Amino acid sequence: MTIPELSAFLDEVFPQVKGEFTLLDLTATTLCVRLNVQEHHLRPGGTVSGPSIFSLADVGAYLMMLARIGREALTVTTNCTIDFMRKPEAGRDLICEMRLLKLGRALGVLDGLIYSEGRDQPVARASLTYSIPPGKDMT
Repeated sequence: MTIPELSAFLDEVFPQVKGEFTLLDLTATTLCVRLNVQEHHLRPGGTVSGPSIFSLADVGAYLMMLARIGREALTVTTNCTIDFMRKPEAGRDLICEMRLLKLGRALGVLDGLIYSEGRDQPVARASLTYSIPPGKDMT
């Protein structure tokens, strides 16, 4: 799938997050997506909340999987581990650089680094495993 196709599909199957994410780049094994930070993403102290960071990692992995397997809304997260390394900078969107490490018949394994826009040091690292629905032949 292309960036416009992925964006349209996300809006279709998850209208509750419409406008929150912007796809920036896509290759065969990488995807870059922005969290358009809004007031409801913030926690006390004005920084982006952990659940919002998780959402960015999860959406990035979901879109990377769809880019490879096609329109498959029931592709789901089976595992996610996040290391929160630094406080995101207030007033900046977050950028997730997602990488597909392995795509098998039943599972995809991905790794993502999340940055405050314009900064070199990641604020979080996420490792995710996604399940491919039965019957979707990826071999």
